[in-house]
Amino acid sequence: MFESVGALIGAPWIYALVALSVLLDVFLPVLPSGVLVITAATAAAAGSGAATGRVPHEVPDILALILSAATASVLGDLAAYRLARRGGARLDRAISRSRRLTTAQERLGGALARGGGALVVLARFAPAGRSVVSLIAGAAHRRARDFLPWSALAGLSWAGYSVALGYFGAYWLGATWLATGVSVLALFGAGAGAAYVMRRQPA
Repeated sequence: MFESVGALIGAPWIYALVALSVLLDVFLPVLPSGVLVITAATAAAAGSGAATGRVPHEVPDILALILSAATASVLGDLAAYRLARRGGARLDRAISRSRRLTTAQERLGGALARGGGALVVLARFAPAGRSVVSLIAGAAHRRARDFLPWSALAGLSWAGYSVALGYFGAYWLGATWLATGVSVLALFGAGAGAAYVMRRQPA
């Protein structure tokens, strides 16, 4: 399936497209950035010959795909953090009107104060969790040096997991839509699991 687009996936612009999608989905969580990363990784496996057994003419750079997605994730988090930090009283009032957002702010603040940012990493996998955590960290005026290292770990973990799903899905199931679909379901499953764990954590 991916033979006809292998050359395009290997072109430099695919990494820019992935980075742009990941960067913007902190503000537009409906963007299918995870699906795009998985599809690119699946096609990269096909282009490298991992899924077909053929000798490749050009091997797409899996590491570049991970780094572009992870870097864009951190930059998007930083943009949302800075925007919320400058939001002032209006954003504080908006958060205070929502019990769920207020509880999330308390949990995140406590986690960062204790030096543990597992919540930030979990939120990167949960639907819209990245957006909520980044905005709340900024609105609560948490120090960037407390938030950004965990954001970097979260972005790298998410990017590595998504790329691995696409690449090894193609390796085990072949470069087909079935492999992509199974990989996407695994990504959504991880997101549902992360959301469940976040809800179960005590306030």
